[in-house]
Amino acid sequence: MTKKSKIPSPFEGRWRITAMEMWDQGFVDAEVEGYIEFEPNRRGSFQFGYVSGDIDYRDSTKDGKPSVEWSWDGNDEMDPASGRGWAVIDGDTIQGVIAFHHGDESEFMAQRKKTPSTKPKKPKR
Repeated sequence: MTKKSKIPSPFEGRWRITAMEMWDQGFVDAEVEGYIEFEPNRRGSFQFGYVSGDIDYRDSTKDGKPSVEWSWDGNDEMDPASGRGWAVIDGDTIQGVIAFHHGDESEFMAQRKKTPSTKPKKPKR
């Protein structure tokens, strides 16, 4: 069994897919706003168009920059699908590739989603 890292991944959180090489933004956002999400437990999920999946990821480095690599298992429309992906981070932007096993692959870009504040709002007087 591998030890869990105490250092949070720089990729943790939800990322809005803003561009894909193979599909236009209308398709990316067909059902939901296209996203990739990395959770603290090295798991995550994504959806763009009619493609969705669960992610198993590992932090790494690529050309000296923080990167993440993952495998995924999910659906393309109603058909089972799986694949892999990777991304490199630059501030609040990631760019990389999402690939289908024995199928298409597409470069993508995504922006970090701002998390809503958990502080209660002060009532107006």
